[in-house]
Amino acid sequence: MQSNFATGMVAPSLAQAAASGSGSLGVIFWVVLAVVGLIGFVMLIVISQYIQLAVQAWLSGAPVSLLKLVMMRLRKVSPADIVFNRISAKKAGLEVDSDQLESHYLAGGNIERVVRAMIAADKAKIELPWDRATAIDLAGRDILDAVKTSVDPKVIDCPNPASGKTTVDAVAQDGIQLRARARVTVRTNIARLVGGATEETIIARVGEGIIATIGSAENHKAVLEHPDRISKTVLAKGLDSGTAFEILSIDIAEIDVGENIGANLQTAQATADTKRFQAQAEQRRALAVAQEAEYQAEAQKNRALVVLAEAEVPKAISDALRSGNFGLMDYYRMQNLMADTGMRTALSKPEQQP
Repeated sequence: MQSNFATGMVAPSLAQAAASGSGSLGVIFWVVLAVVGLIGFVMLIVISQYIQLAVQAWLSGAPVSLLKLVMMRLRKVSPADIVFNRISAKKAGLEVDSDQLESHYLAGGNIERVVRAMIAADKAKIELPWDRATAIDLAGRDILDAVKTSVDPKVIDCPNPASGKTTVDAVAQDGIQLRARARVTVRTNIARLVGGATEETIIARVGEGIIATIGSAENHKAVLEHPDRISKTVLAKGLDSGTAFEILSIDIAEIDVGENIGANLQTAQATADTKRFQAQAEQRRALAVAQEAEYQAEAQKNRALVVLAEAEVPKAISDALRSGNFGLMDYYRMQNLMADTGMRTALSKPEQQP
C-alpha cells in the first residue's frame, strides 16, 4: 500500500515538471525569435538604402552591385557619391568604373568636380582622360575651373591689384617715366596644367616685357603714339612657355606720363657734384691756411735767428778790437756807412699821407 501511494504521488510531480519545462522552452524560443526578428529588421533597414542605390544605378544603366555598395561603406566611402557620379558620367556618355571613382575618393580627390570637368570637356571637344583629370585634381588644381577657362578665356590684370600696385612703371631713353596697365587674355592649356606655372608667373613676365619695351624706346612719345608696339613685342617673346596657360592677347588698357626721371637724376647728380666740389675747395682752403701758418712760423723762426746773429756782431767787433784785427777808424767808417745806408733807405720810402 505504501509503495502504491508513493508511486501515485511521484507521477503527478513528474507531469507538472514536464509541463513547466515545456513552458520555459517556449518562452526562450519566442525571445530568440524576437531578437532574430529585430536584428533582421535592422539589417533590412540598413540594407534597404543600398538596395535603393543599386536599383537606381541599374535603372540608370550604370549598375553597381549590392556587395560593392556594402564594401564601400566598410571602407568609409560614400556609396551615394559613387553611384550619383557614375550615373552622371554614364548619362553624359562617359565610361567611368565605380572602382576608379572609389580609388580617387580614397586618395582624397573630389570625384564630383572631376566628373563634372570631364563632362564639360567632352561637350567642348577637349581631350581630358580620367588619369589626367585625377592627376590635376590631386595636384591641388581646380580642374573644373581649368576646363571652364579653356572654353571661356579669362582676363588677368597686370599688375595684379591685390599686390597694391596699379601700374607698371618704366622709363624711356629720354628719361620720361611711363605708367602702363595691361589686360592679358589667357586660356588654360590642359596638357600643361600639371607642373605648369600659375597666373603670377604670367603677370610677372608680362610686366617684365612692358618694362623692357618701354626702356628700349628712344623717347616716350614713340610709345604714346603706338602703344600696340608693347603688345606685339611682348607677345613675340613667348611668355606663356612653361606655364599652364596660353596667352591669346595682351592689351594696353592705360598708359600715362609720369615724372621726368632723367631731369631728376641730372639735378641730383648736379647737387652731388656741387657738394663734392665744395668739399674739395674747402679742403684746398684748409690746406692753404695750414701752409700759411707754417710759413709764418718759419718766418718768425728766421727772424729769431737774425736777432741772434745780430746779437753776435757786437761780440765779434769787440773781439776784433781786442785782437787788433779791427781798428777804431774802421769802426767809425762802418758806423758812417750804416748811417748813410739808413738815411738812403728812409729817403727812398714814399711819404705817408696824413
